[in-house]
Amino acid sequence: MTEKRTTNIPSFDSLKARLGEDHLRKRLLKQADHWATNIHQGEGIFRLEKYISIDRLAKFGLQATGLWQRAHQNIFRIQTTEIVWNLPRLPDNFDGLRLLQLSDLHIDIDPRLAECIAAKVKATPHDVMVITGDYRNSTVKDYGPSMSAMSRIIQSSSSPQFGILGNHDFLEMVHSLEDMGLVILLNESASLSRGEEKIWIAGTDDSHFYQTHDFMKARSKVPENAFCVLLCHSPEVHVEASHHDFDLMLSGHTHGGQICLPGGRHIVCPVNNLDKSYIKDRWISGKMRGYTSRGTGSCGVAARLNCMPELTVHILKRSMTPSP
Repeated sequence: MTEKRTTNIPSFDSLKARLGEDHLRKRLLKQADHWATNIHQGEGIFRLEKYISIDRLAKFGLQATGLWQRAHQNIFRIQTTEIVWNLPRLPDNFDGLRLLQLSDLHIDIDPRLAECIAAKVKATPHDVMVITGDYRNSTVKDYGPSMSAMSRIIQSSSSPQFGILGNHDFLEMVHSLEDMGLVILLNESASLSRGEEKIWIAGTDDSHFYQTHDFMKARSKVPENAFCVLLCHSPEVHVEASHHDFDLMLSGHTHGGQICLPGGRHIVCPVNNLDKSYIKDRWISGKMRGYTSRGTGSCGVAARLNCMPELTVHILKRSMTPSP
């Protein structure tokens, strides 16, 4: 008798209920096309990615100029950035909340990176941890190794954890990440309680490549006038997001430029027509405050120059005078 073998195939039924049938279909079709290399994610300089690897060009350029060793070592020199936000709608019980943001880990780009990030997370006091997408670097290879590396980072925090998917992430990764303890928000929201007061964390699916974000759905279960932090992978949709009554939007995707000129001026940004004030650090869109992380990892090429990786601690303060 032949032994019957079973395969652990993730079910899409629960994802359909959470993301919506139309968004699920759109995302899976685009994932398949991308995996088959029928479509490319980046546009870059004159859309050269369709013909030649920009990452290889960047590495060759760094090697040719003698900057490779320094730029490569910079990926492990992760800075801790603290940002204080004055937020009028923040409930009293959450005054001083420390919200730790990781973004764009691209954890499979170097096997030593996971332990480096995990050690930084463990050493950084925080009350909540959020990850604003892009857990892996390769978008066509097996994502298993990146999930194994992510488990070390997720286990390094004992606080509540929430995340979203980025343009490098496939829906099939949701089950693995949630089994580790990271709650993935697919145009959804979740609440945090302190005493009788609550705040809300909302998250959208990728707004850059898959364009399956839905701000209205993400905020649909949040009470009117309730304080809400939005996790959205790319800042390019900040104007649209600002019309949905979010207090603070946390993003990544741009890596702050990653390889920059002296002074931090970016050479290439993965988002076209994005004002430079939204590429990194804090910003304002309408009444909504926002922050774009420089990224905790590195994308494409394992190097950073004049743009250090960061782990960001957002300190939420209740104040009737909002942050500028």
